[in-house]
Amino acid sequence: MKADAQQRLVDAIDAALPQTQCTRCGEPDCRRYAEAIAAGRAGIDQCPPGGAEGIARLAAITGRAVVPLNPVHGIEGPLKLAVIDEAWCIGCTLCIKACPVDCIVGAAKQMHTVIESQCTGCELCIPVCPVDCISLEPAGPATGWAAWSPAQAEASRARYRARDARRARAKRENDERLAAKAAHKLAHLEEETRLTDPAEVDAKRRVIEAALARARAKRPPA
Repeated sequence: MKADAQQRLVDAIDAALPQTQCTRCGEPDCRRYAEAIAAGRAGIDQCPPGGAEGIARLAAITGRAVVPLNPVHGIEGPLKLAVIDEAWCIGCTLCIKACPVDCIVGAAKQMHTVIESQCTGCELCIPVCPVDCISLEPAGPATGWAAWSPAQAEASRARYRARDARRARAKRENDERLAAKAAHKLAHLEEETRLTDPAEVDAKRRVIEAALARARAKRPPA
C-alpha cells in the first residue's frame, strides 16, 4: 500500500511538471525529477520552465511551503523555440539525437528543421551543434505554465516516452544481433578462426563465452 501511495504521489508530481525534459532541474527528465521530489531528494523549486506557478502546484501536491525558484537551476522566462539556420546546417543529426521530444526532423547530410509546434525550448540541441546554426527565438511574452497548455505538456510527455521506447527497442535489437553473431562464431569457431593452436582456440572460445554470459546477465527478464 505504501508503494502504491508513493507511485500516486510521483504520478501527481509528474503531471504538474511542464514536460520540457530540459534537465535544468538536475535530473535526466521530468519523471525522474518527480521521483526525486517524492523521495525527498529534490526541492520543488528546481524547474525554471514551470516557474512560480509550477512551484505553487508542487507545493499543493506535496504539502511543502511555497518558495522562490532556485536561481542555481535558472530563471523563469518566456518560452523560446529552437530555430535552425538551414543555410548553415551540415546534416550531422546530432541535434536530432539530442532532442528529447523528437521535434527535429531531417536525415544525415540533409538539412534539419524544427517542428515549432512541438518544441519545448529545452535548449539541449544548442550545445551539440558543431556549426552553431541553432538559435532560440521567443514564442511570446508568457512565462511558466502560462506559456503552454496541459495538452501540450501531455503531448511532449508522450513523444518523450515514445522516443525512449524506440531507443530501448533499437538497443535490444542491436544487442540481440551481436549476441547471435557471437553465438554463431562460437558454434563454428574451428572453421572461422585463423588460429591453429588448440590452446589459442580454447582461449578465444572462453573470451566469446564470457562475452555471451555478460550479455545474458544484462538482458532484462522476459
